[in-house]
Amino acid sequence: MPGLPVDKLGTRSDEVRAPIDPDRAKQYAAATNDDNPAYADGTYAPPVFGVVPTWDAIGRAVGEVVPPEQLMMVVHGEQDMHFHQPLIPGRELVTVAEAHSIRVGTSGTRFTTHVTSNDAETGEPVLEQFVTMFIRGLSEGESAGPDKPDHTFDAGGGATPVGDFTVHVDADQTYRYHEASGDPMPIHLDDAFAKSVGLPGIIAHGLCTMAMTSQAVVKTVAGGDPGRIKRLAVRFSKNVFPGDDVTTTIADLGDGRYGFEATTNRGVTVISNGLAEVAN
Repeated sequence: MPGLPVDKLGTRSDEVRAPIDPDRAKQYAAATNDDNPAYADGTYAPPVFGVVPTWDAIGRAVGEVVPPEQLMMVVHGEQDMHFHQPLIPGRELVTVAEAHSIRVGTSGTRFTTHVTSNDAETGEPVLEQFVTMFIRGLSEGESAGPDKPDHTFDAGGGATPVGDFTVHVDADQTYRYHEASGDPMPIHLDDAFAKSVGLPGIIAHGLCTMAMTSQAVVKTVAGGDPGRIKRLAVRFSKNVFPGDDVTTTIADLGDGRYGFEATTNRGVTVISNGLAEVAN
């Protein structure tokens, strides 16, 4: 199986314009079991909802680099979101995605897309993302492109535990999240298909799990105010399944930085190297 084409790095998608849709933002909050009143009254959209109006641009960038026959082997590897300002329902975003880097490993290849979104009216930056997809089993080819921003941290290096928060993954979670996010990947919806590509069954969307951990961050260290979130970054380390309880444990790293990880009631760490930056 040939490696990913390094000559495609630097390729930029066309601009994609999409609104931060108020109704869909509320649907997204409900689909991730988040009862924050700031989402219910339309003050803010959930932070991880930022992937929804930008997903078309991300998909175009991925499609330029990852061949169609390899797309069903793709899972989300990492997500790093930098918020220049909160996501306000009703505003329109202009998004461009660029093929950023390729890293080849023994079990697969990581492909990172750099995504920038500006306010369509003012031109000011709103959201910057580094989206890393993992192509399972693709260990051929070469690595190329710049390193993405680091979000690793040493949990034992003086970090102070500050709390934890648990969210249950409902039996119908993946279907509700699919409707709210528009993510069509059948590994989240079709048990037989998921098994056909080597998974044990339907798995939860990585971004749904990330949204659950962001709920923990907002409620635990941001005083319930999603407008204070400046960065959220995670590594998706293991699969989450319907029926799991996901517990996010948070530690204070100092200077408004918080490290976190998430584990399930099965004792599996599903989010590692979680990093949040929170404004005072």
